Amino acid sequence: MAVSNDHKEKLEFIEEITKNTDQVQAKVLSEILSKNAETEYLKRYNMEGATDRETFKAQIPIVTYEDLKSEIQRIAEGDKSPILAADPISEFLTSSGTSAGERKLMPTIEAELDRRQLLYSLLTPVMNLYVPDLDKGKGLYFYFIKSETKTPGGLVARPVLTSYYKSNHFKHRPFDPYNVITSPFAAILCPDSFQSMYVQMLCGLIYHDEVLRMGAVFASGLLRAIRFLQIHWRDLANDIETGTLNKAITDASVRESVQDILTPNPDLAKFISDECSVENWAGIITRIWPHTKYLDVIVTGAMAQYIPTLEYYSGGLPMACTMYASSECYFGLNLKPMSKPEEVSYTIMPNMCYCEFIPLEQSYGKATGNLVDLADVEVGKEYELVITTYSGLCRYRVGDVLLVTGFHNAAPQFRFIRRKNCLLSIDSDKTDESELQKGVERAAELIKPYGAGIVEYTSRTDTTTIPGHYVIYWELLVKEGGRWPEKEVFDKCCLEMEEELNSVYRQGRASDIIGPLEIKVLQSGTFEELMDYAISRGASINQYKAPRCVSFPPIIELLDSRVVSIHFSKGKPQWSPQRKEMK
Repeated sequence: MAVSNDHKEKLEFIEEITKNTDQVQAKVLSEILSKNAETEYLKRYNMEGATDRETFKAQIPIVTYEDLKSEIQRIAEGDKSPILAADPISEFLTSSGTSAGERKLMPTIEAELDRRQLLYSLLTPVMNLYVPDLDKGKGLYFYFIKSETKTPGGLVARPVLTSYYKSNHFKHRPFDPYNVITSPFAAILCPDSFQSMYVQMLCGLIYHDEVLRMGAVFASGLLRAIRFLQIHWRDLANDIETGTLNKAITDASVRESVQDILTPNPDLAKFISDECSVENWAGIITRIWPHTKYLDVIVTGAMAQYIPTLEYYSGGLPMACTMYASSECYFGLNLKPMSKPEEVSYTIMPNMCYCEFIPLEQSYGKATGNLVDLADVEVGKEYELVITTYSGLCRYRVGDVLLVTGFHNAAPQFRFIRRKNCLLSIDSDKTDESELQKGVERAAELIKPYGAGIVEYTSRTDTTTIPGHYVIYWELLVKEGGRWPEKEVFDKCCLEMEEELNSVYRQGRASDIIGPLEIKVLQSGTFEELMDYAISRGASINQYKAPRCVSFPPIIELLDSRVVSIHFSKGKPQWSPQRKEMK
């Protein structure tokens, strides 16, 4: 396949830094320690200007966000002294806040935008190796910002993607035929999520015959866009038929952004109406956007449960997971972006930050020794990621558990396994996100013959009963020609989930320390309401992920008010001290 000179340079850069992973990592650490040598944090631990790994590992402790809260609070309140970083903190990047409650404030510096932009610039050259002619059309991407807040000291606090979309790196990027998108910048930058979504969808429909790829940050975001189309297609078709924009769009810059492309097109309006008015929405993406080659969405980790629904709406299009990043730092990319979701591995680029890894016992997720450097991890082992960044985070536990699947040159490739946190616990049992997901997937097999699938789920513990028990909330999608499963089938699903959970849980059930698992089936659209509620409380529409566990009473009240049926496990899962665990 022909490769442009610019793409060739980017691909050569990837080869160079991955062949010299350990040297690049040593250089990155030296640069960080040298740059931040006079900071309060490094002085506290008597680094005395040292830039070598041995001194760094001996002197600097491994920390979590809780350990840094006092320093971060001082920065937020306006202390401009070099506390964590020598460069001024330019803003705070907020975590999505759906896992553990409050949003975390991650300090960042201006230079980090250049590093993020560098990683973005590597994505297209890699994708072009697998999908040809992306310069011959457009990408329909649903991007959103969130209105930022300010700390008492005047620093902006906002999600990392809002920061990027508002930056000159994004707004004033040079023209690239491989990265032409259908959405006007004014629509992306509109803080009103309805107006933003409406105009982005409208433009996507106008350019429907030029769209070659479709995406959002997370799979849940793309499904939200499809749901939006289901609700508003009549208004959108009317706009296209008449060449006039819906009066509900009041943002002047957004209205202006579409005035040159929105012209009367009755044929296109009829085409959209014909496709959207039928009850069967299977393959709707390829029916409306017929040249779409793949979906660009994250479907790893907790997002994996959206795969069947995306396959239904897309007619089985490939799903490309291109990049691994977080609010703390951008890490790496998928060098085989068209691989199946269950085979996705990310190659960490050694120039982004300094990485260390806590070895974990795969069975229990317990730390098992000294930290390992990036170049020294072993294939087949799980690790928790620890990073040191140019922005001043030192030996910071990100909380991601990664499995080493191989190497690209000397750079390891990782599969994202889960966030290292316990979701559910009644007694000594501890069920994490990965185990819960496997249990849901196993139970979902029982409703598949009915043409039913799980659109979304979450969970909680109910300790108002004695003994306490797990509660799983399901929202279902029944395909055309399918039917709602009988009560007995849902009851069996409860036990099927329990059979997949860990031995400590099953032992608790066998000894009546834990009560029977409960499944509550919800009305269609409940998780849309949950997302709207979260956004109204400050969550970012761009980074929102449905929480896998809920404890906030108003959210539990919302879910419980939408329950259409309740089911309990009628038996007990198998357990014996001799039973070997299949991992």
